[in-house]
Amino acid sequence: MKTEAVRLRPARPEDQTAIRRMVHQARLNPLGLHWSRFLVVEVAGQVVGAVQIRPHRDGSRELASLVVDPAWRGRGLGSMMVQALLAHEPGPLYLICRAELEGFYQRFGFQRISRPEMPPFFRWIDRLARWFGRSWVVMRWEPARAGMDPPDEG
Repeated sequence: MKTEAVRLRPARPEDQTAIRRMVHQARLNPLGLHWSRFLVVEVAGQVVGAVQIRPHRDGSRELASLVVDPAWRGRGLGSMMVQALLAHEPGPLYLICRAELEGFYQRFGFQRISRPEMPPFFRWIDRLARWFGRSWVVMRWEPARAGMDPPDEG
């Protein structure tokens, strides 16, 4: 893969269809997919990856909808998107993932949290997951714990 062919950028309105398609194909949560919250990876004019920061009513914020087109997986695009988002985040951020993906997110400083540490939205999701018999992990990232300085305010 030629690095100059890969472009990381904020999503635009015309990216909405590609974002929805990739999220649906990956069987991720299809709710709250508004292009204005997404960062996308584009190769030769085609969106091949996306990720968002999704706000919740309880004030928590979630790194969500991380997806890379199957033809482009294994090339570091997911890591590139996560690193780009975290570089500008004051934290904390939360995420929900399958247990087998925990190691991927630990590389960026995300840590599994227990139910009492979860904001209300994530406690609700955790309860729902248990009811459906799903095994999901809730993780939190904070710049200080991840060894990162918070972004400058000016």
